[in-house]
Amino acid sequence: MKQRIYIDTSIVGGYFDEEFKEATLKLFERLDNNEVIFVVSDLLDLELINAPQQVREHLLKYSKDKFQSIELTEEAIKLAAKYIDEKVVGKTSLEDCRHIALATIHKVDVLASWNFKHIVNLDRIKGYNAVNLSLGYAMIEIRSPKDLIHYEND
Repeated sequence: MKQRIYIDTSIVGGYFDEEFKEATLKLFERLDNNEVIFVVSDLLDLELINAPQQVREHLLKYSKDKFQSIELTEEAIKLAAKYIDEKVVGKTSLEDCRHIALATIHKVDVLASWNFKHIVNLDRIKGYNAVNLSLGYAMIEIRSPKDLIHYEND
């Protein structure tokens, strides 16, 4: 079974960012090679509206069968609010929390992000998972693309 990777907006933008490009390209190669399926949400679509054109249009290059699309639900809104209530992050990180909540509820294998401040951050991950476990959800695996690509044997 293909690994299901939830991607946030930073992954799409990372394709065009010199700092993140190499690992992001390799992650998209895994998509091209049918090793993974990207889980994308309507939040991603909304966030891409204000992105530069090349970023906005990047996912359109791929066939729809490469993606599983999910929508923001009341359950995800409540879970995201709980992350903030429990002070895992501040109120300004609501959209980040919604991505994490969607990934948690849809039981993805991993959430990929380049957001090291609010998402790919060990203390934050522990906080998200503490909330998840207290509410009966599974723990969420959160990684940067560097952890999700295959390296050649040396």
